[in-house]
Amino acid sequence: MGIIEIIPANDIILCVILYFVKKVINMRGTHTYINDLRRNVFKEIAKFAYNGGGFRELADIPFKIVPGEVGEHRQSIFLERAIVSERLRLALGLPLRSVKEHEPLSLGMDDINLGERHFDLPLVNIIPFACNACPTKRVMVTDACQGCLGHPCSEVCPKGAVEIKNGKSYIREDKCIKCGKCIEQCAYNAIIKIERPCAAACGMDAIESDEFGRAKINYDKCVSCGMCLVNCPFSAIVDKSQIYQLIYSIKKGEKVTAAIAPSFVGQFGKECTPKKLISALKLLGFDAVCDVSIGADLCTIEEAFDFIEKVPSQQPFMATSCCPSWSMMAKKLYPQFSSYISMAMTPMVLTAKLVKKDHPDQKVCFIGPCAAKKNEALVPENRDVVDFVLTFEELQGMFDAMNINFADVEESDEDVFIGATAAARGFAVSGGVAGAVSQALTEIAPGSEILTDYAEGLRECRKMLMLAKAGKRNGYLLEGMGCPGGCVSGAGTVMPSSDTAKNVAKFQSDAASFSSMHSQFADRLEELMD
Repeated sequence: MGIIEIIPANDIILCVILYFVKKVINMRGTHTYINDLRRNVFKEIAKFAYNGGGFRELADIPFKIVPGEVGEHRQSIFLERAIVSERLRLALGLPLRSVKEHEPLSLGMDDINLGERHFDLPLVNIIPFACNACPTKRVMVTDACQGCLGHPCSEVCPKGAVEIKNGKSYIREDKCIKCGKCIEQCAYNAIIKIERPCAAACGMDAIESDEFGRAKINYDKCVSCGMCLVNCPFSAIVDKSQIYQLIYSIKKGEKVTAAIAPSFVGQFGKECTPKKLISALKLLGFDAVCDVSIGADLCTIEEAFDFIEKVPSQQPFMATSCCPSWSMMAKKLYPQFSSYISMAMTPMVLTAKLVKKDHPDQKVCFIGPCAAKKNEALVPENRDVVDFVLTFEELQGMFDAMNINFADVEESDEDVFIGATAAARGFAVSGGVAGAVSQALTEIAPGSEILTDYAEGLRECRKMLMLAKAGKRNGYLLEGMGCPGGCVSGAGTVMPSSDTAKNVAKFQSDAASFSSMHSQFADRLEELMD
């Protein structure tokens, strides 16, 4: 968490930027076979959609992605292709098939109105036979144990779980409480704690085990942040996509606007400038492009006025609304705080509403780093506003399918990114929303005391709400981000989050205006709230 108290709002935002430029946010970013697998699936589904393929073409895709006769990454090539087949179904927005009986890869496609259909929940799925059934949390002694005479690991164990067998340490799991004291004492680093990566990444403790020891998701707890998805070393966890539905809509002649989240900078390589991105999106078939930072400015203004009106006269604190995983987590775990979460529409929704006010014939596709935004678009009040949601990774698959090389793309004559402020662009990193709203508050109510707290990652967000429950955040604006580092670390990103944070900082410095209160679209907020 990071507390910001009575600091000039301009300095708040700059401090947040510098913090994330210097910080290595997490260990993601190393390109592996898993990245190639995901992108190849998105690429082939996009090609399938653009080419208008049939069931036979769909059935051929697993053989294209996994060629040959010998599996390179699993026990057999048949298992590799079976896993790819399920990933293809999820990329089409279809549910997983049962392994208990034969069902064709195309099962369910006949019933889909591909241009209109929203996918069915759940969004995030585990392919059971792709799961490695990794061991759950445990402390274990490795072969590095030297059998030292003192056995301090045994001496410090409060439960007597560390025993000595044949001169070496052994941990009894039935007694171990996983406190880690033995780990700290070992001079050889021979004792380790291991945990399922998906479970460790889940801030909601939603990863459980089925009867075969494989991971399964408790959907009563899950908030679709996607952190399990990007941290599974076996690529067994997959979210559903709307690539096919989007392309079907474009091919049908419908006009679709691409609404791009501010964390796009740097996602598609150094050759991809904002103006080149506009041109590339037009090559994919989008009719128009708009900047979601415009909606972030409007969200900032709305939340600032909400805060002044409600805190502390009507409620002890206010929480931001932008991150759907954070908002859903707060409502699930702390229902008593539901009314304290800002009712402001998110930047995605505000931007889509603005597009449809000005161009009623347009459909809107939000493109960003976030898996949970797909769920947000399914909320009844948003279904007619946001038609499609894609991640940056899915968009990259579309670029790959159309062989778009940004080195060869001409810059567009348009510049849809000039209207947003630096504060709005900062929504992409943790602390950016708090900084933007703080800046607006200093202009709305000069001289007022501004208290904010922000947390990144759902576990840290939960700690922040515990402090609020204890009455230690009264008078505060609380910003939560479901992903460590904020949107730049979303489950649908392509590039390492530390690189993206640097690009966002540069993008902010290029903005014509600093504060959201100076947005050229500020006077449109009232009409969008009708």
